[in-house]
Amino acid sequence: MSDFVTSQRHVVTLANGDRVPALGQGTWYLGDSRATHDREAQALRAGVAAGMTLIDTAEMYGNGRSERLIGDALDGTAAAGGQLREADGSRAGALDRDELFIVSKVLPSNAGRPDIFESCDNTLENLGVDYLDLYLLHWMGMVPLAETVACMEELIAEGKIRAWGVSNFDTDEMEDLWRVPGGQNCQVNQVLYHPASRGIEYDLLPWMRDHDVALMAYCPLAQAGTLRGRLFQSPELAEVARRHNATVPQVILAWDIRGGNTIAIPRSSRPEHTLENAAADAIELTDEDLALISRAFPAPSYKMPLDME
Repeated sequence: MSDFVTSQRHVVTLANGDRVPALGQGTWYLGDSRATHDREAQALRAGVAAGMTLIDTAEMYGNGRSERLIGDALDGTAAAGGQLREADGSRAGALDRDELFIVSKVLPSNAGRPDIFESCDNTLENLGVDYLDLYLLHWMGMVPLAETVACMEELIAEGKIRAWGVSNFDTDEMEDLWRVPGGQNCQVNQVLYHPASRGIEYDLLPWMRDHDVALMAYCPLAQAGTLRGRLFQSPELAEVARRHNATVPQVILAWDIRGGNTIAIPRSSRPEHTLENAAADAIELTDEDLALISRAFPAPSYKMPLDME
């Protein structure tokens, strides 16, 4: 059990006892451009300084470029080599690995023997670290769950990962996982979740809470989805933002992490946007706020497939 360093007020306790910040950082599409490398690294470092010490990535993101960007951000390396500058112009030093909670994901096609071990080694090399705090199966594939779980447990025994979880698993897949030997060691299910995408509340989220599996919400600001415009133009969210002297994105993030069981991982490529995201930690939505948001974006009344964009 570990308490990872964070100045954030909202934390989530995983089943293994680890306490992590409810607001972390996503990196989907980051690292793809050398021209924006340093600014994106600065954004990640700004988030860490603001308490967003959980950083999520995947081997799929940019074919490893996202992981390498994080590695550069951690050790303070600029795109051109040499020392990175912080957003304020000061020289960037190496971040303390022990104060970070780093998450990556393995592709389903690599989730069996022997590929998962090579994938994990490549991820560790890209990141420039000795271990992952959490390793996720990116989505369900053709490799039997029993084989993937056994490999995850071996990686824990080898000290290369501290815990494992899954991503994009619906209720039936979680039930299948729970029937596999060792499957109940799953700490997290990472799925898309925000006010305009609440389908998981019908049965997946209750199942996860009953089985002590934390929710990690990707695209918590609908960054990759067609619903972004509907969210950001919502008069109800604007009204709640006005009440709290906040921005609509901050209200959305505060909604995402309400209740203490959800980790939201918004992506940001600019330090100022990262700091705006981090400030959502200070917002406590009232029952009146939540009721207004639910009138605009109702909870589901029937089973819905997982949203993925």
